[in-house]
Amino acid sequence: MELRHIRYFLAVAQEKNFTRAAEKLCIAQPPLSRQMKDLEEELGAELFIRKARGLQLTEAGKHFYEYATQILDLTEKSTAEIKNLEKGLQGTLYVASVEGCAPSLVSKWIAGFHELYPNVQFSIWNGNSDDVLARVQNGLDDIGIIVAPYNPEGFKGQVVAKEPWVAMIPPGHPLIKETKDVVPLKMLAPYDLVVPSRASRVSEIEEWFKGINEKPRIIGRMAHVLNAYELALSNVGITIYPAAAGKYAHSDIGIRKIVEPEITASYVMIHSADRQLSVVASEFWDYVSKQYK
Repeated sequence: MELRHIRYFLAVAQEKNFTRAAEKLCIAQPPLSRQMKDLEEELGAELFIRKARGLQLTEAGKHFYEYATQILDLTEKSTAEIKNLEKGLQGTLYVASVEGCAPSLVSKWIAGFHELYPNVQFSIWNGNSDDVLARVQNGLDDIGIIVAPYNPEGFKGQVVAKEPWVAMIPPGHPLIKETKDVVPLKMLAPYDLVVPSRASRVSEIEEWFKGINEKPRIIGRMAHVLNAYELALSNVGITIYPAAAGKYAHSDIGIRKIVEPEITASYVMIHSADRQLSVVASEFWDYVSKQYK
């Protein structure tokens, strides 16, 4: 299998039509069809469902599409890296980050790094910790910022920040009047809660309540902080999130630090231990790490 086969496959999958894909690739349609047949034979699976109105991906085709996209992305990334080796420190740094206080940290680091290396470009992706870990592990991003806990196997990590967890309380909720700056965890137990979507995070929050002999009433999970704001404003439930989220919340939402016990979110900068960092990423890692020694 060659890279051109992957490019051909992606074009056909995106256009859902051999003729249009051939025009996009500037090749004749019959050879393209043969290449796809050869690819299916090599993989031992049909990639397309051929219908009168066009093509659809089979389940095998959908899986191969994900792999093909990653392969092409990594190829382009490594090619650019090699071309830039002889030109000094330039290229693109790929960072994947969670929300909370991580965007502020990353922005501060990049601002300082950019002063030192103005020719370096940046690509920043945002998601939850599990998504960030997967992207770094797969080589789609050089460096990630996550919220612990995580399985450190296969990663190198550096704690870069800690902050308390808070409850975002809907306007008019009884706890708005009953509390001021903090809220004991026990007071949250009787109420509907919305928590981050990460499976390990849900388990962690359940453990908090288990430690005070309570069981949380978790009615929903959200992947992004914007959901937390909107759900709180809509009186769906009390949302639980690291404290930085409170800085951008609507003024009608009550932000209360969770206490008794006081619970801390730890932000960790990571990179893959099994993959050599690019020259740019290695410099960036060292630049940030020195600030936390």
